[in-house]
Amino acid sequence: MSDRIGHMRQVPALTQKLTELTFALKKGPVEQSILSLVEIRASQLNGCAFCLDAYQAGQASW
Repeated sequence: MSDRIGHMRQVPALTQKLTELTFALKKGPVEQSILSLVEIRASQLNGCAFCLDAYQAGQASW
């Protein structure tokens, strides 16, 4: 297994834009329950166990 890419160090501008997008979506018209389901499903598709655990526990702060 290879190491994870440190995207926050590699492309900080992209990471910042993705964070801004997340906050904009949370302020938009889509219900939080729908956004949570999308986050969980995206984590499943990406195979990101860390993100999946964080979203399911409701602890994700990004």
